[in-house]
Amino acid sequence: MTSGNIAFLGSGETSLAGGRIFEQLARQLSQPLRIAVVETPAGFELNSGQVAGKVAEFFKTRLANYKPQVDVIPARKKGTLFSPDDPEVCAPLLHANFIFMGPGSPTYAIRQLQGSLAWDIIRARHRLGATLVFASAATIAVGAFGVPVYEIYKVGQDVHLFPGLDLFADFYTPLSIVPHWNNTDGGADVDTSRCFIGMERFAEWCEQLPDGHTVLGLDEHTGIILDFAKRQCQVVGVSSVSLVRACDPQISPSGTSFPLSQIGPLLEPESPSAGIPEDIWDMVSHASQMAAPPDQLPPEQVVALAEARQAARSRKDWSASDDLRRQIADLGWTVQDTADGWKLIKN
Repeated sequence: MTSGNIAFLGSGETSLAGGRIFEQLARQLSQPLRIAVVETPAGFELNSGQVAGKVAEFFKTRLANYKPQVDVIPARKKGTLFSPDDPEVCAPLLHANFIFMGPGSPTYAIRQLQGSLAWDIIRARHRLGATLVFASAATIAVGAFGVPVYEIYKVGQDVHLFPGLDLFADFYTPLSIVPHWNNTDGGADVDTSRCFIGMERFAEWCEQLPDGHTVLGLDEHTGIILDFAKRQCQVVGVSSVSLVRACDPQISPSGTSFPLSQIGPLLEPESPSAGIPEDIWDMVSHASQMAAPPDQLPPEQVVALAEARQAARSRKDWSASDDLRRQIADLGWTVQDTADGWKLIKN
């Protein structure tokens, strides 16, 4: 089992560049295309539904050829009717194969998603092959450490690290992400690069990172696709990305590719369910099987044979187990044994 793609976009999720990235990702997914737009990063805003809804409408229009089902996940704030821990709020995530999070506040997103049902489902869906796409604030939130952007350049707090959702911890890679890397909104008067905090304060933030940590800097309207199956990174969009170690950036322009290993190990977890609560993994796995196209669902006869084979293996009756495997193969299916039990693959 191989994890799905992960894409990061420095800005411009509803721009021409963003649309091209989304279409490239959609082409690689099996149909039907089920998109979930997670509202959490903007959940503190009174119009957060409109923020996420604008992106959802963009997907419906830009990816119309794929006839996508697009759901907005109003997981706004813990302890409310729109909580990221509410099963009904999170339900569309169970079937999504394309999950998007974007603008808002990085630190707010971290506080609301850390340890939540929504975040565990997102991670589980990725392990089962779903594509994850993060833009703007969400790119910061999913890293090992976040840049507390608003707290520094709006509130005036001292530069500091903010522990993030650390999506890549289970892939053995210490990685943080900074969008709006080349921002110039401040013009000649104020340095607003490095996600608005400027180069000087970014250098101070960078010096606080642990040894061996990697930072991925994303220029605006530029993205990067991490392909776990091909073990490659592809830079897409209009500019470049910067790979920063020991505060020393290495620049890769749009159109180039490099191995995943340049970012870090990015190894698949020893078990697909590693670090995910067992009950949530079982729930997501079951939902994924039910969402498969009808011709990809094993008939009851094949399921019964697979269960009988598992029983034979449990009592160490290897001859019966092999015979049942052959019967399953004669019916057009292959039974595979994984760390989380058996699964059936259509031949």
